[in-house]
Amino acid sequence: MSAFAFDISARDGAARTGVLRTARGEIRTPAFMPVGTAATVKALTVDQVKSTGADIILGNTYHLMLRPGPERLERLGGLHRFMRWDGPILTDSGGFQVMSLSGISKVTEEAVTFRSHIDGSRHVLTPERSIEIQADRLGADIVMQLDQCVSWPADEAAAAAAMRLSDRWGRRSKAAFGQRDRQALFGIQQGSTFEALRRESSERLVEAGFDGYAIGGLAVGEGHAAMCEVLDYAPGFLPVDRPRYLMGVGKPVDLVEAVARGVDMFDCVLPTRSGRHGQAWTWEGSVNLKNARFAEDDSPLDETLDCPASRDYAKAYLHHLVKAEEILGQVLLSWHNIAFFQALMAAMRAAIAEGRFEAFRKDFHSRLAGGADRS
Repeated sequence: MSAFAFDISARDGAARTGVLRTARGEIRTPAFMPVGTAATVKALTVDQVKSTGADIILGNTYHLMLRPGPERLERLGGLHRFMRWDGPILTDSGGFQVMSLSGISKVTEEAVTFRSHIDGSRHVLTPERSIEIQADRLGADIVMQLDQCVSWPADEAAAAAAMRLSDRWGRRSKAAFGQRDRQALFGIQQGSTFEALRRESSERLVEAGFDGYAIGGLAVGEGHAAMCEVLDYAPGFLPVDRPRYLMGVGKPVDLVEAVARGVDMFDCVLPTRSGRHGQAWTWEGSVNLKNARFAEDDSPLDETLDCPASRDYAKAYLHHLVKAEEILGQVLLSWHNIAFFQALMAAMRAAIAEGRFEAFRKDFHSRLAGGADRS
């Protein structure tokens, strides 16, 4: 039995909405998790993040193990107390860094050996150590197995080897995790863009048995169309009664298309990264507040959103802040972007519950096509 109940309240095609019930609160699905890589959702306080409607945030094992360090975090009361977030937290195992920091890491059957990108110090991350950090030191509510993610494009042999290593690491992660009442462990499906490998990975994961299942190895350069081709089949290989989490995704159009294919949970740095670079996300696409056409635009970004950054500040003011490189511009745009992503998820939940998701999806694409992408 899973540590957390997952109740699906409505389905509309492959899309579904429901609630994942954790010891620290309910997560409404489909859910978008703001990324708090280093114990902070960049530029925002936890109160601002919470005000957007976010039920859960994400932390990263690799970055937190380097600074401030897992043992220090444990002494300070764990990640929730450290950053003042009292809701659920999911922690990424560090597996993505195997790929993204390949120049300073080495993978063996036993572990990943890293050179810190901060000071060059050497660190060894085994599946067991990853679980220890996430579950025992940080106190995460949802813990991810350690996996190996391959970059794109990957040949089939390399993708197969990484998938099977991820399976072995997943079983070691599960053994280290054991049985816990207040924490859940998710396994990660791998296999790049190869359907047979995704199927094999899923069969191995289901055999091992996890509380939830993630789809990894996407949003690594393959593009929207190729990602959707994988999502046409990958979620269906996973248990229908457990949450499905698409890691590291993505743009609003990615979220809508993934929900249409049966995905329940997402995370991405995009909202805050865009905000720090003067970009705002809207129903008509992205807008670049650096653009001179906003210099005298007295309208807000979106007065329908229940977010001060979205409704109370003129685009002209935001343009000024961005051009002047004022920190407040980064704060307000990051806040708006997180609020918009949460509004998008809420709109999808309502559409699924009311049996009109396909109409919502068509309207979303129509509005997107009607506005130029000004990123």
